Amino acid sequence: MTDRLDAVFAALADPTRRAILAMLLEDDMAVTDVAEPFAMSLAAISKHLAVLSDANLISREKRGRVIWCKLEPEAMREATVWMRAFGQVDPLDLDAFERFLEQELSEED
Repeated sequence: MTDRLDAVFAALADPTRRAILAMLLEDDMAVTDVAEPFAMSLAAISKHLAVLSDANLISREKRGRVIWCKLEPEAMREATVWMRAFGQVDPLDLDAFERFLEQELSEED
């Protein structure tokens, strides 16, 4: 479990990956749609998606010629359970997480 938690926290440490997760809270997205708002190459976005996928925070599925990304909140729940053991975190609330990410992203602009 420690390796999985390390992967989740490492993935969440990057603001681009947190922004991607916030986008995927709304709906599944094609990789090209995920990349659109970022000023970086598709290859760079693909590396971020690989980190999120390796941490099991997202899944990727090829539908025809398009690769789709989907949020997988279970890994986040595992991290929340771990943090809750320290009495510092309330139960996972994805709506609150989305609001937090939106606030963080708006502060970066």
